[in-house]
Amino acid sequence: MTDTLPRPVVNGHDKPQVSLLKFAPEQAPAPVEDAPGVEAVDRPDNPLADWLTVPDVPILPPWARSAASLKANTLALGRLCLWHSRYHLLRAPKYAVRMAWLAVKGLWRAVRGLWPTLAAQDRSAAVKALRAQVREHPEDVDLAVRYALLHRERTLARRWRWGAAATAVAATAAGWYLAPLPVQAGMAAAAAIPLAHLGRGEDAQLLDNPTPPLRVDMSAQQLNDALRAAGLLKQGKGDDEGPRVTCVMGPVRDGRGWAVIFDLPKGGGKTAADVLAKRTAIAAELGVDEIQVIASRVRAAAGGNAGRVSMWVADDDPYLGNPIRSPLVKAEKFSVWDPIPFGQDARGNRITVPVMWQSLFFGGLPRRGKTFTQRLMTAAGLLDPYVRHYVADGKGGADWMPMKAVAHRLVMGAEDDAVEALKAMLKELLAEMERRFVLLRGLPVSVCPEGKLTPGIVEKYNLPVIFVTIDELQEYFTAMDKDDREQVINDLCRIARRGPAAGFICNFASQRPDAESVPTKLREIITLRYCTQVVDQTSSDMVLGKGKAAQGADASVLSEEHKGTGVLVTGPASFVTVRADFLDGPGFAELCQRGRALRQKAGQLSGDAVGDVTAAADQAGLSIAPVLSDCLDVMRHTDRMHTVDLLDRLVNLDEDRYGDWDPERLAVELEKAGVDRTTRQVKVAGVNRAGYRRADLEAAVPAELLLSARRVEGSPSTNPATDTPSGGTPEGA
Repeated sequence: MTDTLPRPVVNGHDKPQVSLLKFAPEQAPAPVEDAPGVEAVDRPDNPLADWLTVPDVPILPPWARSAASLKANTLALGRLCLWHSRYHLLRAPKYAVRMAWLAVKGLWRAVRGLWPTLAAQDRSAAVKALRAQVREHPEDVDLAVRYALLHRERTLARRWRWGAAATAVAATAAGWYLAPLPVQAGMAAAAAIPLAHLGRGEDAQLLDNPTPPLRVDMSAQQLNDALRAAGLLKQGKGDDEGPRVTCVMGPVRDGRGWAVIFDLPKGGGKTAADVLAKRTAIAAELGVDEIQVIASRVRAAAGGNAGRVSMWVADDDPYLGNPIRSPLVKAEKFSVWDPIPFGQDARGNRITVPVMWQSLFFGGLPRRGKTFTQRLMTAAGLLDPYVRHYVADGKGGADWMPMKAVAHRLVMGAEDDAVEALKAMLKELLAEMERRFVLLRGLPVSVCPEGKLTPGIVEKYNLPVIFVTIDELQEYFTAMDKDDREQVINDLCRIARRGPAAGFICNFASQRPDAESVPTKLREIITLRYCTQVVDQTSSDMVLGKGKAAQGADASVLSEEHKGTGVLVTGPASFVTVRADFLDGPGFAELCQRGRALRQKAGQLSGDAVGDVTAAADQAGLSIAPVLSDCLDVMRHTDRMHTVDLLDRLVNLDEDRYGDWDPERLAVELEKAGVDRTTRQVKVAGVNRAGYRRADLEAAVPAELLLSARRVEGSPSTNPATDTPSGGTPEGA
């Protein structure tokens, strides 16, 4: 008889099989066939699989997992030992007085402790007892004899004990007196140390507290209290404190601060993003400024999860102190294909920025180091002779004037002539971009595998990387009418969107980039962004991207003291606060001259830099009157200018020098510089007023500089007709 009924068929479908047994026997699991490449330990039917699994836990502690970590901790130990040495050496006189006092107390305690032995008090009790018995029974002769013998033994014991002590003291004193001074000091120390140890009490100590003073202290309890006060942990009931975070590491000392990695408790519904958004509240609960709290998510690639947070709390403001000089100042050459040295983060780690295939945007309040930081990117390109620079400065000041020695195109100011020069520069860039795409499409896959520029293509086909730098972008937009503004915006968007594949690197900067100053459609296609101090989180998000402040990338927490410090956003969820390297004006000007020399040697000097007589004079070491050089610079986009406008631009260029000049003084100074005006009236835009012609200014330049510029301009490395390097088209393209 079988245990189960056959499966009946109803309406063409099998009905479920019904068991006749109350408890059906358990079916053995189906054997798993060996799959190719699967070890026995990975089989689901292996009962030892969990036990044999290698735990995914680091074997070494965090401080011993890398050579850099070992070096850093060794240096930290050395700094700690040095601090202890300085701390105690400074207090050595105090310790000497304290030790002498403890030694005196120890001597008193030693004498008090030895007195019963010297006085043979161990025998005094028996002598006193016999003495009392003798007084009561004077007729007892045996008792009197016993008392006399015992009294004599005590007297003899006192004599030899006192004699031994006196001999030891006398021998020590004589030896100390006859010994040389170092031995005397050693003997004194040998006697003082045990006496001081004997003289110490329960509350007495020789050394002061050697704990280094920490401005910020941190423990797991403080962290939990701060997170609970910020609303990130649930409050407990009664004596139950509530859920706590799980500290994966720390809190431990890390450099000049505390480091901790923790997991938020499950069931609370909070994520690492919530912790980043509450940075200000957490800092307040920990008793520090929010600039001292550096928090970030720990991603899965680093063993993290959505609830794991890495936090570092600095002892003080990590972005203050002397500026860090850029390593580019001492570099002879640099390749923009490598990441550009940019600055340091709060912990002192070096931050580099890869710029190939990227576009950059810099924003922030005036006089916070925005232009200085933007120039770091351009400075790296100066040291690469196969980089061609297109520069426009809407402010028209002296910040970018040294680029006249290198720039293929240099536009200064936002006046009408400068705006026209910018529009012409953008049209030239668009034409060059389209020419490059045609060239790249015609190259074989073996030469251009991804349809993009490569270092080999750059040198073989003479296609240098193009660096497009525009500072104070809002000045150009506000100076244009609506139609021109839209056209320029569209041109910039095309360059920023399509240009990277052809070797174009856009480097834009503006102040608070609202929709009127810098439109959103241009900002949103910029990949790398950097923001110095701004007034609020809204302004910070305008530079860094919408919602970045809620993620922790907030430049409004920076203060006026944080010049050259800003928040760098490198991806949708990647950001770091960076103290940028320092490159001052004279250092940037010196890099421009070195960049000009590199390009002349490589045959890559082109465009406006070829015929710039002031740059040639700087490189040749010849002297041109500063007023003549400055007038040539501010008139670079026009052949004539009214005196009033010329003075305004000179003041904008250098207010300290030209702030109090008038037309008469300008005329006198230019006459001293050798300018002979062919006419005192010039006609500009239909208006005839007193002014200057550029040809008259150039006539005052030394003839050898003009001849030198003409020789460079006519060199085989450039094509005078197109003002671009020859040989730009490959054979067969």
